[in-house]
Amino acid sequence: MENSLGFAHFLAQTDTLGRIVLLLLLALSVASWYLIATKAVANYLAGRRADAFLKQFWAADSLRELGDTLRQQSLDNAFAQLAHEALEAVRNTHQHGLQKLAAAGGLSEFLTRLLRNGIDQEATRIERGLTVMASAGSAAPYIGLFGTVWGIYHALVNIGLAGQGTLDKVSGPVGEALIMTAIGLAVAIPAVLAFNAFTRRNRVWLARLDAFAHDLYTVLTVGERVNGPAGEARSLRPAVKLEARAAAEG
Repeated sequence: MENSLGFAHFLAQTDTLGRIVLLLLLALSVASWYLIATKAVANYLAGRRADAFLKQFWAADSLRELGDTLRQQSLDNAFAQLAHEALEAVRNTHQHGLQKLAAAGGLSEFLTRLLRNGIDQEATRIERGLTVMASAGSAAPYIGLFGTVWGIYHALVNIGLAGQGTLDKVSGPVGEALIMTAIGLAVAIPAVLAFNAFTRRNRVWLARLDAFAHDLYTVLTVGERVNGPAGEARSLRPAVKLEARAAAEG
């Protein structure tokens, strides 16, 4: 009898509700690990692409050159998408003026709304899946505990019906029922750790994107004043230096 005790024996002895609890924990574990793997790979690739784009961005000689480059390549990161949308907005404003309702209030207000909207969309995108991990981390221990309680109740009822209430007859089934709690903790701990890691990464990522949006706004608004209506090709670096000089003089 003692040699037959274990997870397989517990699974064979449990009822339908116990199997449902076990399947629920298994589903949460699979979903959590899938999100952990996919988001880890996606975040790593996004970071590499963003670094490569930022080097390309600040190495460009003019806004026109940068806009042409972005129209020819794939926008595979949030920084490139934000820069592309801002440059296209400026280009359309030069061609069609500020007659559209979206551009009401002037180019500066239009760019501010566009950049803020781009950051908000990226924040929404990178938060996908975190709710599942948070739910798994918070609910899995309680689901496992419920399975343990139900398993103990089921085992005690069977022992009572059999009329054998000695310690050696009780400890085995009760110990088997504790497997549910262990499974719940095994599901919750990786989910909580991953959720905290991804939350911190997202916070740092959005801070970088927000800082880039400020730089992009400065380049575009200063470039607008420096280049004039004709949109002549000028270097990006002098535009930033001009803004810094104006701020120092002010």
